[in-house]
Amino acid sequence: MIKVLTILWNSFKMALGELKANKLRTFLSLFGITIGIFCIIGVLATIDSLQSKIKTDLSSFGNNSVYIDKWDYSGGPEYPWWKFVKRPSMKMEEMEFVKKKSTLASNMAFFMQTQESFSYEDNQLKGVNLYGITPEYKKIQSFNVGYGRFFSESDFTRGVPYGVIGYKVAEELYGKADKGVGKTITYKGRKLLVIGVIEKQGSAIINGYDYDKSTMVTHNYMASVYNPDNLGPVIMVQPKPGITSKALQEELTGIMRQIRKLSPTQEDNFTCNDVAQFKDQVESVFGAVNKGGWAIAGLSLIVGAFGVANIMFVTVRERTSQIGLKKAIGAKSSTILYEFLLESAFLCIIGGVIGLLLVWILALALSSFLPFAITIAPGIIFLAFSICIILGVVSGIIPASIAAKMNPVEAIRTK
Repeated sequence: MIKVLTILWNSFKMALGELKANKLRTFLSLFGITIGIFCIIGVLATIDSLQSKIKTDLSSFGNNSVYIDKWDYSGGPEYPWWKFVKRPSMKMEEMEFVKKKSTLASNMAFFMQTQESFSYEDNQLKGVNLYGITPEYKKIQSFNVGYGRFFSESDFTRGVPYGVIGYKVAEELYGKADKGVGKTITYKGRKLLVIGVIEKQGSAIINGYDYDKSTMVTHNYMASVYNPDNLGPVIMVQPKPGITSKALQEELTGIMRQIRKLSPTQEDNFTCNDVAQFKDQVESVFGAVNKGGWAIAGLSLIVGAFGVANIMFVTVRERTSQIGLKKAIGAKSSTILYEFLLESAFLCIIGGVIGLLLVWILALALSSFLPFAITIAPGIIFLAFSICIILGVVSGIIPASIAAKMNPVEAIRTK
């Protein structure tokens, strides 16, 4: 054990000595390693953080849910919007029928939305999302009420003019979010009593449901004020535990065709949109980006590996007489081999540490204005240093082998 630690310490000192003695040469040689590790950590950390943020945003749609809508959410450059706009809107009666017929659904909600300007005394906030919902909406969606309460069963039944407002709405209208409960806000000459304030959600990359700038009312109340057909009504359905969204999607398609009395030859005039497909699309996109990042990093690492190998060849030549002296006084060939391999690995690790520091500085800078924080996971750091060690061993194996095989007498005579 002591011998191993001695070899490690000597190798580390020689690596630092090489760095101090030939600063410019070593820096230029390690630059490729630094850039390679910078690319690997930078790309993986950014993608990992972005992917985590997008998955969180997607959860606002409801995990594993199916949205029955007249619109198809797949999009694309050839999206036939003219075809979908002619489809009939979802009806509350259709949701009630689906609820009776479905054997795979657990929670189901009817949802409508529009935008309005809300005011309180002299304060006004424009572009607030007004959501009309049914009782099970909260079971499907991901949000919590921070102050006050959510709608009760009787609130939904009676369609009372109560509202649950977003965190930003409360701050803009009342100054502080916790001051909104129990006060009245107005819109279009109508009044809403605020019974709750939603916890702050933060900015979203994917425009799902912006709860911070929203006001929720019951479906019955909203239907008494607006024509539901003009509010993009959607039926949200969540499957029972153990049921896949794809299986639910197939069942709902059959039920909706039955409701709308479509013959086998008629195409659907609705779409059962599977939210899970968005997550699959996100993962495929990030997979492609990761491959691009690895390709760039790989080229840099190859260049860096040649640079480190060049340093080690020069180092072996400069220390030939020292190598001969060590072998003459009893140093084994394996000891010489390990010392140079470890020195090569330490040089690569130094380059990796510099790359890691650069990524850390960049992550701090980007996190200050991006809608998500860039974090460097321990697994990514471990992967980066593992690559450094492997690259160092590969780069130094030939020079180290040459040093280990030297004849001590000939090596000592070398000047």
